[in-house]
Amino acid sequence: MEADLAEWVLGLDLDFAKKLARVGLIHDPQAKPAATLAAFLKAYIDGRVDLKPATKIVRGQVVRDLNEYFGESREVQNITPGDADDFKQWLVGRKLAPTTIHKRLQVARSFFHAMRRRKLIDENPFEGVKSAATGIKNRQHFVTPSEIAQVLEACPDHHWRAIVGLSRFGGLRTPSETLSLRWQDIDWEAGRLTVTSPKTEHHADGASRVIPLFPELRKLLAESFDLAPVGAVYVVDERFRKSAMGPAGWMNPNLRTHFTRIVERAGLKPWPRLFHNLRASRETELVERYPLQVVTDWLGNTPKVAMRHYLMTTDEHFAAAVRDDNLTAEADADKAAQNAAQQAHVSTCRESQPVVAAHKKTPVLPGLANPCDTVQAFRMAGAGFEPTTSRL
Repeated sequence: MEADLAEWVLGLDLDFAKKLARVGLIHDPQAKPAATLAAFLKAYIDGRVDLKPATKIVRGQVVRDLNEYFGESREVQNITPGDADDFKQWLVGRKLAPTTIHKRLQVARSFFHAMRRRKLIDENPFEGVKSAATGIKNRQHFVTPSEIAQVLEACPDHHWRAIVGLSRFGGLRTPSETLSLRWQDIDWEAGRLTVTSPKTEHHADGASRVIPLFPELRKLLAESFDLAPVGAVYVVDERFRKSAMGPAGWMNPNLRTHFTRIVERAGLKPWPRLFHNLRASRETELVERYPLQVVTDWLGNTPKVAMRHYLMTTDEHFAAAVRDDNLTAEADADKAAQNAAQQAHVSTCRESQPVVAAHKKTPVLPGLANPCDTVQAFRMAGAGFEPTTSRL
């Protein structure tokens, strides 16, 4: 519209403006303001003060995907469920991993949920658009005590032995928790270790947790303590921490590349999710010795997360079950033989016994009587012992 006409329309009475809108001359005066995709996503991400910088970077990947597929100027109310289905197929066509597709659809769904909460759209087009994440069974690996001994032997120095030990024996997240551990966090006398957790600090009481100073861990930390320079603050050399800290928070400090070389030097094949499986192996061990709620409190996750992402079935579980089955079979065989012997004895007792005449006394020595003989001694005498009367 020209400026004068637009100004006249804005000043119209609401009822009259609705009449003009019904015949298509002007837009509905009560229509929701149009929101473009790029503008909303930027404002939404910038306004989430509860998100860490690193999290915003990860969600930025989904923002780029949505803007690339739908276009930055696309009005959000014009995106339909069918469009959301097509977006999913677009991700599939890019040969992304199933877990990546699952996560990106999950984030996109949360974006449009926020739009619906703000009354910008009537329905969430991504509701029900899901993709199953790949299971983690094929990426799980229990790092056995013998394997971790080989890895520790192959570590180039005490700093790496501390990194590996804190992850495998303490169950710490690497790099964030491992590289945040300070010497003042270790209570040698009480045998406790306070773990600062950057990942869960936004949860209630999640900024830190206390774990036992396990014997395997105490030995490695004592070595590091003896070799630490005067005035050292962190257990692991601070250069590792500096390389892991970026402008957006914890970033990849390239520990995985160096650790892969250490595992190969130990003569082992690098397992999937190198540090995660060290932590998962420790949690699997601890659950066999302590209640689940205790272990998850120590490791800083929940029973649900532990069951889904950490706890594993190992070869030792199968071996132990076989050993228990053999013991059970032997016990069952012994019990069956005992029952058979007892049954034979009962059967002997149930055989007919000779009836002793009432007027003959059979001496029985206390303690030597057969149980069956004892029963016989209390049998009712036969007819003729007392005169028969009509009342008996």
